[in-house]
Amino acid sequence: MPSVQWDGPKSADWMLLLAHGAGAGMDSPFMQHMAESIASQGICVGRFNFPYMERAVREDKRRPPDSAKKLLAAWEEVIADAATQMNNKQRLAIGGKSMGGRIASMATHLEPIAALVCLGYPFHPPGKPEKLRTEHFSSIKVPAVIIQGERDMFGNKEEVRRMQIPRCIKNVWLTDGDHSFKPRKASGLSLEDNLEQAVQALVVFLNSC
Repeated sequence: MPSVQWDGPKSADWMLLLAHGAGAGMDSPFMQHMAESIASQGICVGRFNFPYMERAVREDKRRPPDSAKKLLAAWEEVIADAATQMNNKQRLAIGGKSMGGRIASMATHLEPIAALVCLGYPFHPPGKPEKLRTEHFSSIKVPAVIIQGERDMFGNKEEVRRMQIPRCIKNVWLTDGDHSFKPRKASGLSLEDNLEQAVQALVVFLNSC
């Protein structure tokens, strides 16, 4: 089973599990910053590497992601293990960066998932807006939020507005952000600004659930 690294108070009201994107693991600057910043807001945050990324780190060699079936199986193991560590008052949210959030969105039917958080959802492959990855959205029954850069090449603001996204899924848009939430210098904002906005939006979302 993937090993989970925890940040924040273990007795927090919310436990949040985050998975990484396709190309960078749980120790990437993005994942580390988000986990530590969210944890500083009083949320217990766990992050883990999918098995293919564990091998990539161990062998110091870049590897392609496993199949969605294998990725989902890893999520199921991590969720089951986290559930055994929860007290009666805690609630569990899952999510992650890009691919990690996408696979998490396929696991929201599992007990005891109470919320979903996606950080830069890959609505479609870059340059292929017709190949949507939203067919399972209608099966998501828990409160969900997708925090997305306005310029994300995997689904920008104008594209997503034209999609029929279920009402239970909330969208939060980061000004001029790309897939990593980074804005252009001309926007007057910095990456740090958008990362902070993402953290605050996530915390507000969980506190409202």
